[in-house]
Amino acid sequence: MPQRNMEALLLCHTPEPETAIALAGRLCYSDSDILSLKDAVQGKSESFVKKLISLGHLSPIEHASFTFAAQGVSRALLAQITRHRIASFSVQSQRYVKKDALDYIVPPSVKALGEEAELEYIAQIQQCEQFYQHWLSLGIPAEDARFMLPNAAETRMVFTMNARELMHFFNLRCCNRAQWEIRALAWAMLGMCMREAPSLFSICGPSCASGACPEGKMSCGKAGEVRERLEKLKKLAASGASDAEISRFARENCI
Repeated sequence: MPQRNMEALLLCHTPEPETAIALAGRLCYSDSDILSLKDAVQGKSESFVKKLISLGHLSPIEHASFTFAAQGVSRALLAQITRHRIASFSVQSQRYVKKDALDYIVPPSVKALGEEAELEYIAQIQQCEQFYQHWLSLGIPAEDARFMLPNAAETRMVFTMNARELMHFFNLRCCNRAQWEIRALAWAMLGMCMREAPSLFSICGPSCASGACPEGKMSCGKAGEVRERLEKLKKLAASGASDAEISRFARENCI
C-alpha cells in the first residue's frame, strides 16, 4: 500500500497553438481568405496573441487545447478539478478497477506533525482498505465496496482544457489560498504550458503575479514570494525542462 506523489504529464496539444490562435484572431478583423491569413501570421503569431490578450479578445484563444495526465493525486482533488466544467475528463474508475492494494496520498499537514502522526494516519487508511477488502470478499461489487474508500485514495486521470479555460484555471488554482494538492498540479501544468506556448501563457498565474490580490483580508500576504516562484518557473520552462522536472519543481515549491 504505497504512498504516491503527484505527477503531471502534458500528453499532447494543438499543433502550433499560438499560430492557430493568431489565425483565428486575424480572421475576425480581415477580409482576406484563410490561406492568405495563414501566411500573414507566420512569424508574427507571438505579437498578435499578446495583442489579443491585451484587448481582452479571448474567444480565439479557445482554439488551442492541451491534454494532460495526472497520477498520484487524490479523489479529493478529483472533486475539485471537475468543478472546472469547460474541460473533458477520463478518470480511473473505482467501479471497474478493483484494488488489491490501496495507493494513497498523505497531506503535508499530517507529515508536519511527525512520524507518529503519519503512522497513525497510515493505520487509519489501512483500516479503510480492510473494510473495502472485506466487502469484496463477501461478493459485494466493487462499485459498492468503494463506499469504504477514503478521499485519500489515489486516482489517475486524463483531461483536456482549452487555453482560455487554462488561463482561468491558473488564475484560481495557482493562488496560495487554493488547496495544496490542486495548487501543485496547477503550477506543474502552468510550467508545461509556458514551455510549449510562452507568449500565450507568460502572463498567466494567480492574480497577484501581475496585479493586486483580489482576496482582501483573506490574502496570504506573500505576493512577492509568488512572483519570485513564477520567475523561477518561467526560467525552468524556457530551459526545456521535462514534465518530470516541472512536476518535481511544483511539489517542492508550491505545496
